[in-house]
Amino acid sequence: MAKLTPERLRAALDDQLAALGEEPYAGSAARLADALIAAVVTAYAAGADPERAAVRLAVKLLLDRLAGQAPGKSVEVRVPPYAAVQCVAGPRHTRGTPPNVIETDPKTWVLLATGRLAWADAVDRISASGARADLSPYLPVDPYEPR
Repeated sequence: MAKLTPERLRAALDDQLAALGEEPYAGSAARLADALIAAVVTAYAAGADPERAAVRLAVKLLLDRLAGQAPGKSVEVRVPPYAAVQCVAGPRHTRGTPPNVIETDPKTWVLLATGRLAWADAVDRISASGARADLSPYLPVDPYEPR
């Protein structure tokens, strides 16, 4: 995926806000990521599908925050078709499919990562394998502050 530049975040955010019938973003550049994530959450809460670029970037941002909060290589978290990260301290794998894999859809991931959905309430929407395949201690990810 291309680099997460402020310009890309701003374009995706403004497209998402327009789809929600809202004005373009007028806040701080330092808050672009949180504003984008909040706009995607707002779309989901309204029963709408977020703009593709917005949800893709929100997924990537939230996965990056998870990897920063729980550094390591023992668990792979996949959110197809957008991104995957390795995280959580412990034994790491070096070849093939890792022993601890979590996979879910973009909507479930965004809601989990922002605290809108509890891990226990999402088990039927998550594919998890391995002894370490439980992210509940790391959710919601920090920092996340709604706009």
